Formats: sequence, C-alpha cells, structure tokens
Amino acid sequence: MHKSQRLILLMMKVNARKSFTIGELAIDLGVSERTISRDLIDLSELGVPLYSIQGRGGGFKILNERMLPPIAFTESEAISIFFSAQSLKYYGSLPFGEGTESAMDKFYHYLQPDIKEQIDRLKDKVAIWSPNREMSAACLQVLLRAIMVRRTVTIEYGSIKKFETRDVQPIGLYSDRGYWYCPAYCFNRKAYRLFRADRILSAQLNEAIAFHEDLDLKSIRDWPDMEITDTVKTVLVVCLTAAGVRKLEPNGRLYPFIVLHEDGGGTLRMSIPVRQLAFYVDMIWGVSYDAKIIEPEEAVYMMEQNIAMMEQQYFTNRPGG
Repeated sequence: MHKSQRLILLMMKVNARKSFTIGELAIDLGVSERTISRDLIDLSELGVPLYSIQGRGGGFKILNERMLPPIAFTESEAISIFFSAQSLKYYGSLPFGEGTESAMDKFYHYLQPDIKEQIDRLKDKVAIWSPNREMSAACLQVLLRAIMVRRTVTIEYGSIKKFETRDVQPIGLYSDRGYWYCPAYCFNRKAYRLFRADRILSAQLNEAIAFHEDLDLKSIRDWPDMEITDTVKTVLVVCLTAAGVRKLEPNGRLYPFIVLHEDGGGTLRMSIPVRQLAFYVDMIWGVSYDAKIIEPEEAVYMMEQNIAMMEQQYFTNRPGG
C-alpha cells in the first residue's frame, strides 16, 4: 500500500474512533508500530487534531473537530457545491458560525485552475437573493447544537408586548424570506410554538430539563400539522385575483392552500390558530387589493382597522382634503 493511500485510510480510522493505540492501528493496517508513529506525525502536520493520553493504558484521541478524508469531486459537483454555499451569502446570520466561509476557502484552494476560473466568472453573474435580516448568530448556533446533540434550551424571547424566559426542545430550524424560525415544544406552555430567531435575545443549553425522545421524532415537515394541534382554530378564507395568486406563489405557508380558478384567480382556505390570526392578516395585507378576506369576521375587522389607520396616515390634515 502506498503511503498516500495508507494516510487516507489511517485518517478514516482515527476519525471513526474515540481513542486508539499505535499497536491497534499497526494491526489494522498491517504495518509496524514505527511506521504508524511516523504516519501519525504526518497527520498532525496536515492538521488532524490528535493528542496523546498519558499514563497506563494510554494512547491517542482526536479532538471534537474531526478531519474528513480527501474526497474527489467531478467538475459539475465542485461547481454545484460552491454555489450551494454561495446561496447562503446574503443571509444576515447563519447557524454554522464561520464554518461555511472557512470550508469554502479550503475547497476553493484545492480546485484545479480552470475550474477556479469558471467559478470566478460566475461569481457576479449568479446569485440567490435573500433579504438580509440581522439576528444573533450565537443563538442560532445554540439552537442548531441542541438539535445535533439532543438537548433542551432555555431562551429569552421577546415579543411586541413582553420578554419571557422559555424552556424549549427545538424541533428544527428553517428560513423563510430571510428570517430564521425554530419550531419547538415549549415546556412552559406545554404546547408547540414557533419562535422567530431574531426575537431570541439569548439561548443556552439546559442540562436540567430532560430531553424527550417522542419530540425528537418530529421534524419541520410535520410542523404545519403540529402548529394547529391542541389549539383553538379558525378557518381563513381569502379570494384572490390572478395577480394575487402570483404574489403568493413564493409563500410556502399560504400557496399550497390556494384552489385555482379558470380565470387564474383563486381561493385560499386554510385552518389556522386563532392566536396567530393577526400574523396571517399581515401576510394578506401585503397582497394589497388583489386579495379580499371573506372570513373569519375577526380577520375582516383587522383588515378594516389597517385600512382606517392607513387612511388616517395619508389623508388626515391633507391640504384640500
């Protein structure tokens, strides 16, 4: 076996183990302990974070930040990976820390010159826009970490009315129009809740609250059903013009519930939690006169109030008005 092949195999073996000895690796790879000792020095120089365990029964361990073995990519795979990372460029905050940027620097560094040249030509020609919303990257990282290591989280959450401390078990993280959302089970409310990440002021793992295995079976794909479970619901009905339908096409929350008409318009009909009625009315408000709320009456009233406030803002004390 060539040394390069042996080093790749060795990297894979140490990554897969919590601890190991030189003797164990020598047996696994069929070489001498002296050879393994030299190879481990080479791996350390390449950046594999190894450290020795002193004392009886000692050996070696690899730090939490494990190194991945080299992977070969085709030209199209390399370009697709680069632009997958580029698609995150316009987010104000990400739950990955600086990992994306440093990973792409390494990835780009080892590309062939002709592939680099192709990617460089595309950098200012292709973009995946996302509204830049500022929020705490540290809080996002805690939420992501909690999902990965199966922990609950204590958050300080601010709404328009007040700030509260909540103990939650995150179901997942997703982004919508630049905002990050965390569906979670709230132990304080004993119900599922949706938390907007930019309203989370602080977050920390909480070892004192037991992790619930049944909650871990849920995913963000289940969220639309979970969101209206065990809560008072109402039916939102909205008539849409063809332009209104087009305006709601990017809205993954509303568009699936639109029944299209022959003229291109449609009717939105969906069951929603009563406590989130104002949230949905605000989304319909953004469609302007291409949408008309039919029911419930509370939603119609909210829309009338919005119109009245808009009239007051633009027409009260208007010269000649």
